[in-house]
Amino acid sequence: MAQESLLTDSTPDLDVPVVNARTAQLSQRKLIWRRFRKHKLAVLGLVITAVLYLIVIFGDFVAPYSTGHYNADYTYAPPQRLHVVDAQGNWGLHVNPLIMEQDPDTLALEFTADTSRTVPVGFFVEGEEYQLLGFIPANRHLIGPVDANAPPMHLLGADRNGRDVLSRLVLGTRISMTIGLVGVLIAFVLGIVIGGISGFVGGRTDMIIQRIVEFFMSIPTMPLWLGLAAAIPREWSPLTRYMLITVVLSFVAWTGLSREVRGRFLSLREEQFVTAARLDGATRPGLIFSEMLPSLMSHLIATITLAIPGMILAETSLSFLGLGLQAPSVSWGVLLQDAQQIRVIATAPWLLLPGVAVVVAVLALNFLGDGLRDAADPYKR
Repeated sequence: MAQESLLTDSTPDLDVPVVNARTAQLSQRKLIWRRFRKHKLAVLGLVITAVLYLIVIFGDFVAPYSTGHYNADYTYAPPQRLHVVDAQGNWGLHVNPLIMEQDPDTLALEFTADTSRTVPVGFFVEGEEYQLLGFIPANRHLIGPVDANAPPMHLLGADRNGRDVLSRLVLGTRISMTIGLVGVLIAFVLGIVIGGISGFVGGRTDMIIQRIVEFFMSIPTMPLWLGLAAAIPREWSPLTRYMLITVVLSFVAWTGLSREVRGRFLSLREEQFVTAARLDGATRPGLIFSEMLPSLMSHLIATITLAIPGMILAETSLSFLGLGLQAPSVSWGVLLQDAQQIRVIATAPWLLLPGVAVVVAVLALNFLGDGLRDAADPYKR
């Protein structure tokens, strides 16, 4: 009874949070998850992020068409609406095919929906063949016209070559989301290793490493990205350019994390549990990986989540400016290159949808990172 009273009492002068007996028995993982669930925006960010990475894995299945599928008769075709009941009162999911007409007054070519005809739409329909997960032959798509020879379906419109915007937006998620993940992982490893050595060893080693870090931090980030990206030969394959862009982005993204890790290591190396492990005969790698890094893991996970949006924005900016990924590669930045023309803003605003995808992904990852950062300290009030 006395022990429970001690656990539930608070000491305002020392700012000690109230912890009941049931909470005190939970593991750190359960405490983090319990606090994370209370952050509604973080949970929403987790759901959206999970959906985006499922699209990365199963993008060929989700997309109605491949990135190269086009129809020149549907250049800048507007988005089509899904209907359940046609003009005759018949039930069935469908779209009305588009017909091109010329305005007699302005002579402009315009698309109108032909309500007298329907294109049946279904789920898990047969379409173009692809390699699911990169090695499984498949031809099923989540949604699309039931008849492969029917007029095309453009739920989010078509671009200047008559290619489906929805399909290219879905398949562009693969590069835009993974280039951030791969780039952050590289920067994560560099930041932990270099920052850990600097903070743990200290002395002259710390001084030399910090001067190198300060040198990289003093270089203007955007001009460095532009210069390194422009140095990549354009005749190289899209995959090679993709890998090099990832290295370029991660090359300048590790300095901030290394500073954070260094500061944490400087404070942790004086803690009693580290001193006890050192007196017990633990080696330097053992102290770093078994004692110090686990205490930073929650903070590092939150840092990774907050760093991915920066990578996504960097790739999108470089590709939009023509210095990043190039066609036939498909990313959100490459898709936004078509939005540089006045005609797009005036007559085809649906080509700006990749920008909306960037905003949604960045906000979701930021919400998720904020939630993880707050949940990393489950006893914080």
